[in-house]
Amino acid sequence: MPSPSETEFLATLTGRPAPDRRVVLCTVVDSAGSVPQRPGARLAVSAEGGVAGTIGGGAVEKLVVEAARELLRAGGTRLLSTHLTHDLGMCCGGRLTVFLQAIDPAERLFLFGAGHVARPLAARAHELGFEVVVVDDRPEWANAERFPTAARIEVEPPLDVVAELPFDERSSVCIVTHDHRLDQEIVEACLRRPYRYLGVIGSRRKSALFRERLLAKGHPPALVAALHCPMGVAINAQTPEEIAISICGELIAVRRMPTAAEKAPA
Repeated sequence: MPSPSETEFLATLTGRPAPDRRVVLCTVVDSAGSVPQRPGARLAVSAEGGVAGTIGGGAVEKLVVEAARELLRAGGTRLLSTHLTHDLGMCCGGRLTVFLQAIDPAERLFLFGAGHVARPLAARAHELGFEVVVVDDRPEWANAERFPTAARIEVEPPLDVVAELPFDERSSVCIVTHDHRLDQEIVEACLRRPYRYLGVIGSRRKSALFRERLLAKGHPPALVAALHCPMGVAINAQTPEEIAISICGELIAVRRMPTAAEKAPA
């Protein structure tokens, strides 16, 4: 996640408090001789092609922007050093080193239910870098006093808002409502949407019933098989706080799971 100073800078590029798509931040980290900018100068390049800030313009900035656009696709970091005269034909005569860093937006956790497990789960997930969105139609449960770190609280019936929530391929969904029937209806509303993780709190008996019903309604077997229910790592968790930690453990495991590209042989 970007630091507060990076977030403030990136907001000038995106018009949002934090980037909602990958952005490459380019910072001058070393210089020698005559150069257009000194260490600390920076620019950012967005996935949409926008550029904010400057490291001095001209051929050197063009080179850095082109490198940043390559990094938008690949992710990660890169250290770019160039001699302004020898490499770029500029008359300055100096040398510039720029650190390029691809910054991904915060991963979202959509938390359906605001009960006893949801409260510690939201807090721990926030500590792990998730942007937590809480959804529950009970204002006495879903409020900023109980969820001070939530990025957003929707005090609406979950089925009324689930279709409008900004799911993407990095989203996690945890369903911890007070009603088993509602849990299943939320699963059905989410199942064909993009997400990284979809989990439901419950017992093995509940899991078996849910899967049987989902398959009977024609949901793809692969999606049903990928549903995390019971949700969480098997650590014999008992209290709401322990259950929250077990769920976070599973979120971490899924987050760190290698992608298909990473699994492919070199």
